[in-house]
Amino acid sequence: MDYDTIVIGGGHAGIEASLAVSRLGFSTLLITQNPDKIGALSCNPAIGGLSKGNLVREVDALGGEMAKLTDATMIQYRVLNRSRGPAVQAPRAQADKQLYQASARSVLEKQKNLVIFMDTVTDFIIEGDAVSAKINGVITCRGHRITAHTVILAAGTFMEGKIFIGEYDAPQGRLGEEAAIGLGASLRRFGFSVGRLKTGTPARLAGHSIDYSKMEKQDGEEMRPFSFAANTVIERESLPCWVTFTTAKTHEIIRANIHRSPLYGGKITGTGARYCPSIEDKVVRFPQRERHHIFIEPEGLSTNEMYMNGASSSLPEDVQRDFIHSIPGLEEVRIVRPAYAVEYDYLDPLDLYPSLESKRLTGFFVAGQTNGSSGYEEAAAQGIIAGINAAMKMSDKPPLVLGRAEAYIGVLIDDLTTLGTKEPYRMFTSRAEHRLMLRHDTADTRLTPKGRSAGLVDDSRWEHFLEKTKTLDEIQELLAQRKYSSEDTELSAYPAELVERVFLDIKYAGYIEKEKRFAEKAAKMDVIKLDPNTDYSAISGLSVEAREKLQSVKPLNVGQAARIPGVRQGDIALLIILTRKK
Repeated sequence: MDYDTIVIGGGHAGIEASLAVSRLGFSTLLITQNPDKIGALSCNPAIGGLSKGNLVREVDALGGEMAKLTDATMIQYRVLNRSRGPAVQAPRAQADKQLYQASARSVLEKQKNLVIFMDTVTDFIIEGDAVSAKINGVITCRGHRITAHTVILAAGTFMEGKIFIGEYDAPQGRLGEEAAIGLGASLRRFGFSVGRLKTGTPARLAGHSIDYSKMEKQDGEEMRPFSFAANTVIERESLPCWVTFTTAKTHEIIRANIHRSPLYGGKITGTGARYCPSIEDKVVRFPQRERHHIFIEPEGLSTNEMYMNGASSSLPEDVQRDFIHSIPGLEEVRIVRPAYAVEYDYLDPLDLYPSLESKRLTGFFVAGQTNGSSGYEEAAAQGIIAGINAAMKMSDKPPLVLGRAEAYIGVLIDDLTTLGTKEPYRMFTSRAEHRLMLRHDTADTRLTPKGRSAGLVDDSRWEHFLEKTKTLDEIQELLAQRKYSSEDTELSAYPAELVERVFLDIKYAGYIEKEKRFAEKAAKMDVIKLDPNTDYSAISGLSVEAREKLQSVKPLNVGQAARIPGVRQGDIALLIILTRKK
């Protein structure tokens, strides 16, 4: 074999996947269409947010890179939902877009066992038939046949990608960047269930042409690190964000030109995200709303471009110009890059095991938007799991599969591989039934031992973790002795964030214990394994719907089977009986 692993795509999933495999000692080739675009923040120049900040810290606890890249490039930091409970709070940072890309590429280029290659993968080298097929490598548009034991597909929005701006469309994955043509057709030919999804991005504006006096200023907070490896406050210039609103005129312009939107003209067939509608969707779906928030966010310290959050669109450029100029503060603004929609192929994640390996093609892993998810953080989370499990596969070790009570990553992957998705999947705190146990500040305690066991947490990081654990135990012991307030002298000797964490653990101990009992009960069902090769259509006694759903998902355990919509309690009881008989 030329390499142990080939990773297709240099986005956030590809970065984490290629770093994980190479750091675990396997020769890795990262194939990307343009090395200059590695780590590109294609949409919002921000990392983290509600539940997403938790994902970033979990990736870091496992030994990933996204948190470190964010710490090195953040230009604003805030903790969202401070007025609400700790289970739904999360950090969010604006990142310097260009610096993030440069930092990501630098990390990859310095990584041992990792090679970057510029080309486009158009087909796969496959051994065997549809019954017992194995991936053996890839074929590129320039005719290269490169072999590998495992392949990780992380193509983002580029697989058969097509962008739309009003009447204009082009085969691109990002504006000005060619799509990866051929992969989708190859996967369909082999029998994969491939669908179309749609996402979008707003216009970028020239910052010096904005009238900020008509907007509300949003300053950041003291910059705190995302990575658990860092201890100190980040001393760096912080840039503000700004808030403005659409107007009645904005909505009037959009309604008058809605027929020119490819979303409403029938050109776009892919499903978009309900939770993140375009500005034309907002105007059509919420006619009673007199205005919508528009957030103006900086893209970096070395650029004047500003991101227009809340105004993604696929309307023609002349319409974009008119409705943008109707917004307070943007009357004279100059548009640097227009908004556009992008439609792309994705694989049905029901075709994957929770390890993110394909059920129909051994050694083939899929991560990121190619799985139907949306967002940098969701992509990175899947990327590190795919990378770890590709290495586990080649080492003949069991895969790393995180439970729903262990991590937001576990919720994310379980939702995708058990429920599937027909629209871009985004992580929400409401999706996690054990969210009080999954606070962002506890991610290291939950997952660093797993990262260490996988081989991604080095000795230095492990010693740091053990020392922190010892400190938390000391604080816990002090508070157990008698009642303390946060101003006590003995406690003031400890880092404030660690004291706050222990206070929260104690404050919510009853609720957390209740969640643990519920999680332990659910985990008992996860222990009851199911044969992934079971022919559920031949099991009498199962409901018709259960047979169909179980045959599609091929669950690995009874717990996963119980989470499939349409599978009833009676069906689960029958599966348990049949399993015990075996």
